[in-house]
Amino acid sequence: MSGRESDGRGAAEIKQAKPGRPGGMGMGHGPGGGLGRPVEKAKDFKGTMRRLVGYLRPYRGSILLVFGMAVLSTAFSVAGPKILGKSITILFEGVVAVARGLPGAAIDYPRVGGILLSLLGLYLVAAGFSYATQLVMAGVSQRTVYSFRKAIDEKLARLPLKYFDGRTHGEILSRVTNDVDVIANTLQQSLVQVITSVVTLIGSVAMMFSISWRLSLVALATLPFYVLTTMFVAKRSQGYFKGQQKHLGELNGHVEEMYSGHQVVKAFGYEKESVRRFDEVNAALYGVAWKAQFVSGIIMPVMNFINNIGYVLIAVIGGAMAARRALALGDIQAFIQYARQFTQPIIQTANIANILQSTMAASERVFEVLDEAEEEPDAPASSPAVARFESACGDVAFESISFGYSADKKLMDGLELSAPCGETVAIVGPTGAGKTTLVNLLMRFYELDGGRITANGVDIRDVPRGVLRRSFGMVLQDAWLFGGTIRDNIAYGREGATEEEIIAAATAAHADHFIHVLPDGYDTVLNEEASNLSQGQRQLLTIARAFLADPRILILDEATSSVDTRTEMVVRKAMERLMEGRTSFVIAHRLSTIRDAHTILVMNEGSIVEKGSHEGLLAADGFYADLYKSQFLGIEDPESA
Repeated sequence: MSGRESDGRGAAEIKQAKPGRPGGMGMGHGPGGGLGRPVEKAKDFKGTMRRLVGYLRPYRGSILLVFGMAVLSTAFSVAGPKILGKSITILFEGVVAVARGLPGAAIDYPRVGGILLSLLGLYLVAAGFSYATQLVMAGVSQRTVYSFRKAIDEKLARLPLKYFDGRTHGEILSRVTNDVDVIANTLQQSLVQVITSVVTLIGSVAMMFSISWRLSLVALATLPFYVLTTMFVAKRSQGYFKGQQKHLGELNGHVEEMYSGHQVVKAFGYEKESVRRFDEVNAALYGVAWKAQFVSGIIMPVMNFINNIGYVLIAVIGGAMAARRALALGDIQAFIQYARQFTQPIIQTANIANILQSTMAASERVFEVLDEAEEEPDAPASSPAVARFESACGDVAFESISFGYSADKKLMDGLELSAPCGETVAIVGPTGAGKTTLVNLLMRFYELDGGRITANGVDIRDVPRGVLRRSFGMVLQDAWLFGGTIRDNIAYGREGATEEEIIAAATAAHADHFIHVLPDGYDTVLNEEASNLSQGQRQLLTIARAFLADPRILILDEATSSVDTRTEMVVRKAMERLMEGRTSFVIAHRLSTIRDAHTILVMNEGSIVEKGSHEGLLAADGFYADLYKSQFLGIEDPESA
């Protein structure tokens, strides 16, 4: 693993989020246009809204155009029923006149045809405006989301390692993908829907009053029942949907654990307990999901019931008015259409209110990432310090180092260490002693609280991080490979590497043989987590990558721990060739592998408690000797092991 690869990664293991983790916008959908879905409310709705609007400011011209076209599209659609009512009135009056045998009575079909053609043209224009609205808004939303994703991606590249240490992969990915998608969907759909709902509601009410204010009051009398029903159902179903998402997350997590740990389940005979736990969570999910769907499913039947009551009242009163010729038949037909039409925006508005709350919550999570404290500014790429750093072999010194992962707890205080050019420094100690922390500080994955680290006499803070890390080669205990060919993974060690150099590096790492055995050789594509290779084979590829990087300073974190004993011996000889003339830091757990190190540092609780050669430290019979003997407990002569 080259220094470039290590950028942004450290020793702290970051756990993957399990499926179902509520790290994004988990939505439970039910009937009724989304009413009852779990809503995560924003902490600062107004402030977040202002920031989100700020991202839309460059497109205000397009948004104004969208607003205008949406108003026109809806206005034309709203005008349709009244125009249609005129044709019905003409037909009705013609039929009545013919039936009565009035002189010259006839149905004015040309006039009716003209009205219907104008109505068709009106609807075509409305459809054209609606299509243009969606088209323009799609462009605005996608450009806005593009700027969001670009800003987040650039931000993540500038964040320190401690940000990634404190969060799961799933949580970070949720902010980059799920939350941004929620914003995109809201911008593309809900914003236009808000405009059309408001215009439809206002237009329908206005048209109803233009036809008959008495019938309009009858229709509006049902409005409180719509509002109360919506509020009641949304309040009840929201809790059930939250419970549904919770139990769904538990179920997904259980299935994922049982699937990924299938061999362990089989080995310990846990099948019955696994099935019992699945049935338990599945039953809980069924119970709450049934209630959620049932309660949210009530909304439309109740709405239709209220709507039908209004329809009956309007039909009865309107019929009486038509009988007295106080209202034309076509106007009654148009009024009924408007009465049915104005209820939809009420349902949509309630749904949009939920969506906006969720969108602001998603936006807050995105803005939290964008507001995170970044790494300290990089040093200039060209300076005398950089030239001096790149020209020398690799003398490394830790001077009065003070560091802690939290401000109130110091792991290191006043640590001193020097590694002359070309020497191998082994770092040993119990878990949590601070071995990997030294490497993290050397790579500037974390910044010092006090003191300084120099390489070739240059403070590493005076060297750009990219330049610094390119001078290191890392082979970690946990092999990191990405989805791609074996050739690509090895070539990650150095940009522009030739085919011959890649094969030479693989040969030096003793990976060439097993690569050629694979069906596609160097073109073999690694799947997710490279699970189509053994752990030892994955480690050999990372070692080959380090060979290709040809760094001046090596960092080996138990680099051969995943290979068999015979391969370890061969690879160790190759690593010894690689370490010749280079400064090397070797983090070791098996102390038998570091006997030939120039200097062995023994760490405990963040401090160097002993320092010397293997033989000298054994002779001192101190902390190192105890560690060494504990690995060979029961062997009379540890040196012969």
